[in-house]
Amino acid sequence: MSAFDPNAAAVEGSGIFGLPFDENDSALVYLPVPWEATTSYGGGTAGGPAAILEASHQVDLYDLDVVRPYEAGLFMLPESRQVKTWNRKARAAAKKVIRAGGVIPERNRKLRAALATVNQLSGRMNEYVRNETKRLLDSGKIVAILGGDHSVPFGALQAVAAKHSSFGILHFDAHSDTRKAYEGFTWSHASIMYNVLDKIPQVEKLVQIGIRDFCEEELEYLNSQGSRVKVYFDRDLARKKFEGTTWWNIARDMVSELPDEVWVSFDIDGLDPRFCPHTGTPVPGGLDFQEALHVLWLLVHLGKKIIGFDLNEVSPDPKSEWDANVGARLLYKMSALTLASQDKVRAH
Repeated sequence: MSAFDPNAAAVEGSGIFGLPFDENDSALVYLPVPWEATTSYGGGTAGGPAAILEASHQVDLYDLDVVRPYEAGLFMLPESRQVKTWNRKARAAAKKVIRAGGVIPERNRKLRAALATVNQLSGRMNEYVRNETKRLLDSGKIVAILGGDHSVPFGALQAVAAKHSSFGILHFDAHSDTRKAYEGFTWSHASIMYNVLDKIPQVEKLVQIGIRDFCEEELEYLNSQGSRVKVYFDRDLARKKFEGTTWWNIARDMVSELPDEVWVSFDIDGLDPRFCPHTGTPVPGGLDFQEALHVLWLLVHLGKKIIGFDLNEVSPDPKSEWDANVGARLLYKMSALTLASQDKVRAH
């Protein structure tokens, strides 16, 4: 590290953000999951991790909020060839089910077999993410999951739950993701938070921010969870700002809802789609980039510990690096603030 110049351009073949670290040297390790089996609208998120890695070499390492966060060590694992193979097979099978609208007659054996294939391979992906996350946690690493669609962090959350008796999730998204087995897929990207609430009791609180696209059934489910879930709908956030409430006060209320230990789950479409126009399901509205960062900054400055995070649904455009550029810069800020929250580096 002594020969590394943080002010110089990234060297060809260097690691994420142009850094020279390996897994052993790094406090925070990224697990890329190139998976988008159940994506039902736009595609391309499986290419997100690779595109973010490439774009990360353009990110300047100096940060106004955290003192030299890169010095703690940041490393991205190579993508799993097995996961890529599973994704191709599951994606091909899922397309058949999606074309049928998820409605599968009892006698249609081909569609039922396709659905079973998707659910089985999705389960394998979950197991892979869970085992890799456990391995990294056991070696003392902070883990960040880099998708892929938003189904990918479930296994990581299982691994985290095995080590933390209770924790909260701060969820940035345009969508509630609380559909039960959307289109028949148990592990649908639209079902991640339903699965978390249903299967991981250690999650004591879910705080959702920017939600603006959901169905009536999801709203009923969220209401049924009582105080375990707090939703900040995008419409309501906009109205508060129209009325003159400062974002500082709005964000402080959000953070105060969370327990001391927090996992951050960030779907890039939680942002205004001008920042992520090629994400799988863009929705008008959403957070400004700095609004999202201020919430994360307040987590640290109000004494919350970020125990890990995921960043999903970055879908690169072959004609532009914009989506990947935004994703890489968001990833660096999330990493810096996570490290600061765990006293691995110092906040300004």
